[in-house]
Amino acid sequence: MTSKATFTFPNESKAYRAARDRLLAQEIELRRSMEALAAARRALPPGGQVPEDYVFHGLRPDGAPGDVRLSELFAPGRDSLVVYSMMFPRYPTDDRPGPATGSTARLPLSEGPCPSCAALVDQLDGTAPHVEPRVNIVIVAKAPLPRLLAFAEERGWYHLRFLSSAANNFNRDYGGETDDGHQQPMLNVFHREGDIIRHFWGSEMLFAPTDPGQDPRHVGTIEPLWNVFDLVPEGRGGDWQEQLAYPCCPREPAA
Repeated sequence: MTSKATFTFPNESKAYRAARDRLLAQEIELRRSMEALAAARRALPPGGQVPEDYVFHGLRPDGAPGDVRLSELFAPGRDSLVVYSMMFPRYPTDDRPGPATGSTARLPLSEGPCPSCAALVDQLDGTAPHVEPRVNIVIVAKAPLPRLLAFAEERGWYHLRFLSSAANNFNRDYGGETDDGHQQPMLNVFHREGDIIRHFWGSEMLFAPTDPGQDPRHVGTIEPLWNVFDLVPEGRGGDWQEQLAYPCCPREPAA
């Protein structure tokens, strides 16, 4: 199949246009494949019923901290729930710098948040106001609730709901924790059918073999950061990794 653009850009060469038309055909096929994949995901048979009504620690509707059950995370009229298990604490071998300011900066590095997870939550926090009218979305971490809420405040995350899983087995049961107790970046979707809550989908490419030079990309299709890098000649930058702050763009204004 070949596809041709309906316009051309200023001063482009014939070689550029021919190559761009071939790439356009690939992009169209990718669009079709993504829609087919989404349709296949929607057509999954019912997943397993959750083994228990997990009790998290979070802010109650009145703003006070307390127990929050999984079943309470479904708002009326919204039967799907997206849960991202954030690595907080980070993976033991992650030696990237921790926060420079705030109470989180006083934590040992091993107990601090994962920069890659923080980058994803940065992106999800901006999306949340558009998601919430249709779908429930929460962030879960093993860190104690006060520590988690403090970091959310320092980071400027105001649109997402944060829950501590320190007192339950949710992360272990749903791929967000290794057998050794190390945290993993897992995204899961649950669906409510009447009084029954079932697991619908999880980002299992996290556990699948990767091709040379690739990371799992298990949530890659929803990350604007990496998709922007895929648009430019520099690509994803080889060994480049997310950081909590960058010399070019500090999160806090200089004193």
